[in-house]
Parts: sequence; C-alpha cells; structure tokens
Amino acid sequence: MKHRPIVTAIRKVTQAAVLPAATLITLPASAQTTPAQEMEAITVVAEALKVDNSAQDTPRAVSIITREKLDAAAPQKLDEALRYTAGVTAQPYGSDNDTDWFKVRGMDAVTYLDGSRLFRDGYYTWLTEPYGLQQIEVIKGPAAILFGESSPGGIINTVQKKPTDNPQNEWYAQLGNKGLYSVNLDTSDALSDSMSYRLVGSVKSREGELDATENDRYYLAPSLKIALSDQTTLMLMATHLRDDGVPTNGFFPAAGTLLASDSGKIDPSTNYGEPDYDLYERTQVSVGYQLEHAFDDTWRFSQSLNYGYNDLLLRSTYAFFNADPAASQLYRGVVFREGDNQSVTFDNHAVGQWDLGRTEHTLLLGVDLQRHKTEGEEQDSYAFSPIAVSEPEYGHYTPLDPANNLDREITKSQASLYAQYQIDLDARWLALIGARYDHVTTENSSQAARQDKSRSDDELSFNTSVMYRADNGMSPYASYSQSFEVISTIDSATGELYKPLSGEQVEIGVKFEPDFMDGYINLAWFDITEKNALVTNPNTFVATQTGEETSTGMELDLVSQLSDSVKLSATYTYTKAETDNSYGQGKQQAGLIPEHAASAWLDYDGASAGVAALNIGLGARYIGKSKDNPASSHLTVPDVTLWDARVSYDINQRWNAQLNINNLFDKEYVSGCDYWCYYGQSRSVVFSTRYRW
Repeated sequence: MKHRPIVTAIRKVTQAAVLPAATLITLPASAQTTPAQEMEAITVVAEALKVDNSAQDTPRAVSIITREKLDAAAPQKLDEALRYTAGVTAQPYGSDNDTDWFKVRGMDAVTYLDGSRLFRDGYYTWLTEPYGLQQIEVIKGPAAILFGESSPGGIINTVQKKPTDNPQNEWYAQLGNKGLYSVNLDTSDALSDSMSYRLVGSVKSREGELDATENDRYYLAPSLKIALSDQTTLMLMATHLRDDGVPTNGFFPAAGTLLASDSGKIDPSTNYGEPDYDLYERTQVSVGYQLEHAFDDTWRFSQSLNYGYNDLLLRSTYAFFNADPAASQLYRGVVFREGDNQSVTFDNHAVGQWDLGRTEHTLLLGVDLQRHKTEGEEQDSYAFSPIAVSEPEYGHYTPLDPANNLDREITKSQASLYAQYQIDLDARWLALIGARYDHVTTENSSQAARQDKSRSDDELSFNTSVMYRADNGMSPYASYSQSFEVISTIDSATGELYKPLSGEQVEIGVKFEPDFMDGYINLAWFDITEKNALVTNPNTFVATQTGEETSTGMELDLVSQLSDSVKLSATYTYTKAETDNSYGQGKQQAGLIPEHAASAWLDYDGASAGVAALNIGLGARYIGKSKDNPASSHLTVPDVTLWDARVSYDINQRWNAQLNINNLFDKEYVSGCDYWCYYGQSRSVVFSTRYRW
C-alpha cells in the first residue's frame, strides 16, 4: 500500500524531468495485446488510452482490430480493415489508391501511429501499410484529453509491429485480381539477453479501380528493443514507405450513375482523368523512440518522440460534377501539389497506480509538444480541357504552366498539459475525470498570393465518465467528453484564419459479458455536437463559421462463440448525422453517412469435422441508404448488401494457404455522393500463402 500519492507523483515527475534522455521513459513495449484464454477481443488493451485498462473495462466505446483479424481479412489498405467495425463508415468515396477514407460516428477521423499524430493537411495525407501493424485501435468520440486537437468523431490509432523476445519469422506472398502481387517478410528475435529486433518489409503492386491507374509500394519498418536495466526499456522504431503510380480519381457525375443519362450508364472503371499526365509519388519516413522507466511498483514514466516526413508529388485530373442527363461532355479541373510535410510529436506522461483498501487509484499526468509544417507549391486549374462522357479520349489538353504555381507554407504548433484521475471502488464502480490545456499557434502564408496569417488559441478540454460492474457481467456506463479541431485555411469572408471547431459528446452504454455465452455484447448511444462549422452562403458562395453539425446514434457489437466450431461477430450502427451547411435549407441529413449499417461474420473451424487445418469464413455488410451533400442536391443513394468470404488451410505446421474474396458477387453500387458520386470497390480476389519458422 502506498501513501501520499499526489506528493509522490510530483516528486517522481520532477525526478524524471532531470534524468538524461537515455534514461527517460515511454509507452511500455509490453502494452501490446495480451492473448486471452477464450475471447481475445474481451481482454485486449488499447495503447492509445495510455493506461492499462482493457477495452471491456473502459467507460467509452473502443473497437480493436487485432493482428489475428488483420491476417484473416488480408486488407490492402487501412480503410479496408475497418469495414466490419461498428460506428465506422469505410470507403465512402470508394476505393482510392492514394488516400484512406473513413468516418467515425458520421465525422472525419484523425489517424495516429503509436499515439503520435499523423498530420494531414489537404492532399498531404499519411498512409499506413496494414502488414506492418500489430493492431488498429478505434477510439470513438472526442479524445482531446489524450491527444489535444482532434475530430469529435474519434481517432484511429495504428500500432506498429514491435520486437519479440522469442523467434517469430514469416514469409508472406499474395496474388490477386487487378494485377495484385506482394512479397512480404516479418522477422523478429532476440539478439542478446537485453536486446531484440524486428524487421518488416513489403513490396506490392496493384492496379486501381479505374482504367490505366496503378500503384507500386515499397515498405520497410525496422525496430529495436533494448533493456537498459530491469526498470528501463528503450524502443527504437522507423518506417519507410514509397508509393509510385497513377492516382484513381473516382469523381463521377450523378447523371450516368444515380440518374439516367442520354449517354447511358457510366462504367465504374471509366477514367475521366489523363492517365499519361496524372502522377502520384509519395515518400514517407518516420523515426522515433519509446522509452519507459518503472520507478517502483506504483509509478512509471513514459516518453515518446516521433519525427515524420512526407514528401508528395501529385498531379490529378478530375471531371466536374453534373446532373444534366443531356450533357455529352464533362468539364474538368486539375490539382497539382509538390512539397513536403514534417511533424514532430513529443509526449511525456507519468502513470501512478496504488491501492487504498477498498479503492484502486490511477493518476495520469502528461506534457505533450507537437509541431507540424507543410510547405510546397500548388496550383488548381478549373479550366482544363473537357472530355466526352462516353468513350473518353485522352491527350487533348494543355499542361499546367509552372509559372502559375503558388507557394504555400502552413505551420501548426501545440503545447499541452493534461491530467486524468481514475478510481475503482470495490471492483464495482469505476469513475474518471480529466482535463487538458492546449496552446495552439497556426500560421498560413503565401508570398505569391500575398497572404501571411496567424492566430493563437488556448483550449481547455474536459472528460468524465463512470461505470458500474454488476455480478451478472453487465457494465453500464456514462461519459462526457470534449474536442477541438484547428482549421489551417483562411476564411475568404474575413481574410483571417478560421476559428477552431468545438465539439462535445454525451455517451451512454453497457458492456455485457453474460454467463450464458462465451463472448460479449456492447451497446452505446451517443450524441455529438460540433460548433463553428463552415456554412456556405447560397448568395455569395463564401463559407463562414456559423454552422453546427450533429451526430446522434447507436452502436451494437456482438461477439459469440456459438459452438466449438462456429464463432459469430456482428455489428449494427444507427447514425443520424445532420448539418446546416445546406444552402439555406435548414438542418439536413449530412452526405455520405447511411442512417443504418450492419455487418455479420461467421467463422467455421473444421476441427469438429475432423479437418482441423480448415477454417471457413463468410461475411455480409449492409450499407443503408444515404444522401448527397444537402448543399448540392437531395439525391438518395440506394442501400446495398455485400458478401465476403475466406477459406484458410494449414498445409502443415509451417505452411498456410488462404483465399479472400470481397464483394463476392461483384455487386456494382454507388458507395456515396458528395456533389460527385463514387462507385464502391468491385470484387477483390486475393490468394495468399504464408511460411512461418
């Protein structure tokens, strides 16, 4: 039993602050998923929460896609891995080869790598390679207390594969339709009693959904774990990703997709870009460390530093939206970006855990520093050559003139203090309260455009929640949390930078692990409001910050081992997302977000039938009706049900073969409309083989 915990916390943090960098500490390397005896998903821990609570013991909605699930699904992109996650709208803009698209609880989500922000600024986006991940964590709702500036919908934290103390090696290859091939290597082992390594590499090539689009990828991720002492562990990590190809621009007009057209129906593979002119090159590098030190049985101090560099060259032609069925040509635009984005994130936090008889206490104290900078050249032309709706011909265009490029530099700095206190009474009641102060400075400048704007914002965010654990396995909870999100663009109405968006959420739910089933049922109701949203004036076409976006809904997660051989995973999501950015029509249903969505996946283990090496999976995804952006039209996107299947067979203890088919019946459908309409991903067939030693 420990006494005077607050005084001890101050003393320990002060001691840590003056230790040499080599003895400071970070997120624990041991915070990776702990395998459960029966249902792994029940006991899994989310590193993004910064304290060691299991997902089922956390009074908020959390979904985790483990490495086992990733291996089973064989996703080629991050957004493909989120298709069966409650509350997530995956690929609303279809399958894009240069961007991951997903929304959480009806709003954009922010992406992290091991708790470090992967900064996104317009077209400068980060991509993560699914093969290099240990797990994916979806923290739903506002998370300002843990990360500062972020979306109210939630965050996606990707966790990189880390070194293991025991040998763990595999060679993994894939072949599939659309010219897919990939060769992958994952090797990990101990180098000595105090040092272990891991090296993950991938070479991949794949054609896009549109004609004459493609992408080649090279990925390498080395990491090294060093036990500096019995109390101190240092983790060194790096990633390098290189993409090179022709971008997919799935911007289709409503006429010919949702609406009838004199030119007939548009084939989903039609490319309205310029395949010989469009190009896409991306080089990503991240380098960082995680350092952790345990002072005693009560206190540990963690420190993480990550530097990210993202170099981009993008030239992408697209067709304008159109609802006129008589149109035989489409006007086009082209976007050009060449530059880089650099980010530094530096997080320090102490966690204290102590018992006082009937109560267990956890105190989290942290200091977080971030700096992000984007600089480069840009050009947007809205007078590119038109193209025929049917039988488009390429090559009839005038290239962009580099003399018309504008320089652009955007800088964002964030300095933060945060604290969160958690108390557990009689292993029944769990309550927490937290607060965070952020000071954010944003600058946006362009010499060519004669712009040089900056602003500073001070934000104070709160969260609180309570959970009760009953004897019958039912754990009801309630929570309140806040968020803020900085907009780095300039308000054309005022000539100044936009104010930060402000969000808050109320969530009520229950997590249930009943005695009568091997599994769990999670139910959550949420109500999110975001203020200072942009609203476009229908008379001036200028966006001003007078709007409000809301999202109210319910999420259901069910996982059950129905028998020794059959496991069921199912989700249902109801989302009522509304916006008043509707050209003066009042609050309307937001575009892209279906009110209803559901999924179910059945796994069959052949062991009970005497074929222990065989595993068969069958899944269904229901995507309900959605609307176009209300500022554009009132078009309705029809609902659709998609089927997926998997067959896996262990040839022997080392070799495995697997076949994954997504969109089994090659259903042609529109995934969503947002001024333009977007076709959903067509059938994907992936055969993979794995050799482990």
